[in-house]
Amino acid sequence: MKRKQLLTRGFFKENPIFVFLLGMCPALAVTSTFETSLGMGVLVIFVLTCSNIVISLVKGFIPEQIKIPSFIVIIATFVTLVAMFTEAYAFELYESLGVFIPLIVVNCLILGRAEAFASKNSVADSAIDGFGMGVGFTIGLSIIGIVRELLATGQIAYGVYLPLGEPGFLFNLNWFIGGDFNIADYGISVFALPAGAFITLGFLLAMKNILESKRGEA
Repeated sequence: MKRKQLLTRGFFKENPIFVFLLGMCPALAVTSTFETSLGMGVLVIFVLTCSNIVISLVKGFIPEQIKIPSFIVIIATFVTLVAMFTEAYAFELYESLGVFIPLIVVNCLILGRAEAFASKNSVADSAIDGFGMGVGFTIGLSIIGIVRELLATGQIAYGVYLPLGEPGFLFNLNWFIGGDFNIADYGISVFALPAGAFITLGFLLAMKNILESKRGEA
């Protein structure tokens, strides 16, 4: 497989969330806003890429009997690093994600790529695969986060959880309405709750399947 295909296949064609339904725990729990979704995605990109590289480097030295525990230790090392970094430099994000940062250790996407790809391929290919799948995971989280935040508040904020300067809005429906009307007062609050994540994911998967079926008929 060409490395360009290896990099991009996780974006859409083999997207971890919308195709394989991997990593559902963070996909449903931390996607209440775009920022928390993006923040979790960036952490997963780092952990997945770095763990793939290290596992590919040491795969020849790990006995088959302790392969999975060894992978978990390697992944946990990088999760600890990103947890410490996030706590130090993005404390609001660290507080918002909470227990879901250490739970990256047992994310089936990361462990799955370690077992299915990094343990059987070169370091360069493993790094590309890890980065590509991580970006695909981030795309999936971000789409869910954008839809949920828009439906719950009518706006997409930035600078609340990530150190991106003064807080503001990437998008706000009030820009198009004007007057004293505040769209946030009329948001669909269920989409800010975990139940809203299930509903959003269900509709997005349905839309994806409809588009794919129409493309197949064309």
